[in-house]
Amino acid sequence: MARRPTPHPLLERSGERRDQVIDDLVDLFLAEGFQTFSMEELAKRLKCSKTTLYLVAASKEQIVVTTVRAFFRMAASRIEARVASSGDVRERISVYLDAVARELQPASPKFYADVNDFGPANQVYRENTFVAAQRVQDLVNEGVAAGALRPVNAEFVGAAVGQVMTAIQSGAIEAATNEDDASSYRQLADLVIAGIAEPTDRSGPNRL
Repeated sequence: MARRPTPHPLLERSGERRDQVIDDLVDLFLAEGFQTFSMEELAKRLKCSKTTLYLVAASKEQIVVTTVRAFFRMAASRIEARVASSGDVRERISVYLDAVARELQPASPKFYADVNDFGPANQVYRENTFVAAQRVQDLVNEGVAAGALRPVNAEFVGAAVGQVMTAIQSGAIEAATNEDDASSYRQLADLVIAGIAEPTDRSGPNRL
């Protein structure tokens, strides 16, 4: 069996440095958005060179997309870990949507505004919203199959949740209710659980 090549130490360090820069960019963008930053300002804020920033991607626009995508990828991993640790089938839907809310909580209004205004980043958000709606549909199917939820049409629930998620993502819900994305996801969780729980069990799971 052929031996796997040993990673070159310089390439390995470059990969580690790139990952750290992405982590730092995620924190910065969530707090302050990204549209107003030049490459020089980003390098100054992260206390690194522009060469180091270009380890992430070849242009500022690509750096933004890479960072936004990394944020959602890391958030999805943490969300699924929380769902996996929940033993109650019915509770998983609430756990999932509550975990989404928790992951979105650190994001500032400026971050959301910049994502909505920048097409490629907005596309990443839309893709993740679609995946989240599909995940809710899967969780509803699991709950119905286990007898923990009323025999509702999971496709309808998933589609309805997807429409609300899209409205949250677009800013329409916040404009209509003055609720931010994280709060909206928590209220969506309460609404979904109240609608699909068995009539004798409408109290919903304990808030995490």
